[in-house]
Amino acid sequence: MPELSADLRSVGLQVLGQCECHVLVREAVRLAPDVVVIWEPLPGDELFESTRLLAAAAARPVLVFTSDVRAEPMEQALASGVQGWVVNGYAPERLRPLIQLAQARFRVETTLRGELAEVNQRYSERKLVDRAKGILMSSRRVNEEEAFRLLRTASMQNKMRMGQVSQQVIDAVHYADAINRAGRLRMLSQRIVKLYALLVAGVEAAGSRALLADSRQQAEQLFAGLGRSLSRPTFGDLIEAAEATWALLRRTLDAPVNAVSLVQVDALGEDLLLQAERLTAALTTAGPVTNLQVINVSGRQRMLTQRLAKQALLASLSGPVAEAELQQRGQTRAAFEQSLGFLRDLPLSNGSIREALTGVDRAWQTMLKGEATMGTHEGRMALAASSEDLLELFDRLTGEYERGLQLLIG
Repeated sequence: MPELSADLRSVGLQVLGQCECHVLVREAVRLAPDVVVIWEPLPGDELFESTRLLAAAAARPVLVFTSDVRAEPMEQALASGVQGWVVNGYAPERLRPLIQLAQARFRVETTLRGELAEVNQRYSERKLVDRAKGILMSSRRVNEEEAFRLLRTASMQNKMRMGQVSQQVIDAVHYADAINRAGRLRMLSQRIVKLYALLVAGVEAAGSRALLADSRQQAEQLFAGLGRSLSRPTFGDLIEAAEATWALLRRTLDAPVNAVSLVQVDALGEDLLLQAERLTAALTTAGPVTNLQVINVSGRQRMLTQRLAKQALLASLSGPVAEAELQQRGQTRAAFEQSLGFLRDLPLSNGSIREALTGVDRAWQTMLKGEATMGTHEGRMALAASSEDLLELFDRLTGEYERGLQLLIG
């Protein structure tokens, strides 16, 4: 509408440019005007979509002149970010007051949006703080006042908002729990083979069968929990790969126990271990803090105890599996002892952790003695029992590290 441009100039306003509706946002971003003035006799969806996009991308006061007297477009206009809606023409002398009114409304709306955003942020932060306090109260066994003090101290030390610190606590707990679950899946991949080998060897048949059933139930629960708690777009491919292998292993375990099937059970256990390792590694690097590595290391020790017991049992049996496992036992022992040294050197010790590590040392020596006498029934019994003792101890240790993680964030 050339007359509108001329009238704007006639009252001392600079017109930076003119454009069609479909390029409104692009031109507004390019020219950065103080106000956008629109002439549209019959506004439609295209206009309101453009003003919505403008409000989101480069908000400016918007004044619309139109011939449309209906109430519905007025409501659409206000909802899409229009500050002024003038029907059936204008007089040049009214242009400046109308533009100033649109600018004033824009400033008021901007202030109100800012205040609302701040209120919403404070409310969201309050909910985050309450959740983080609950986590600290439960894990550290402190009262609400002490939990709040811990969060506030971490906030000041890290120069972060309380909500940000609280979100870190919540995220750390989420990932620590997921790493612990995936770590248990690693352990079960080896424990199941160990228990199957015990059944083949005829060692503690009733007890081994009960523990095998328990391990299968744990695996089902772990997959269900990981499926619910983890992002499918982020981790779904890793979970699905592990689930597919577990389905094959489960079917093999349903068949009668025999030495021939042990080879297939071990191969599927190795596949499941590899996939669980990939999932655990992805979770460890995706977490918000580097301290999650301690959960991974402690949880991995559970797997190594079961792996060494499995390897020793397979090596004591005849066949091709025995020769392969004999060569790998040294690597498993070395990996376990290296990680145990790492855990001993961590500055995270408390009474429970020190007590558990002392128990680990004793059980580890018992397991090594059992491994050295695998040719005897007593040696196999000692190996099986000590591997379960170590599993329980590292469950406790991993839980202690998981509960202590929140304080490390600060």
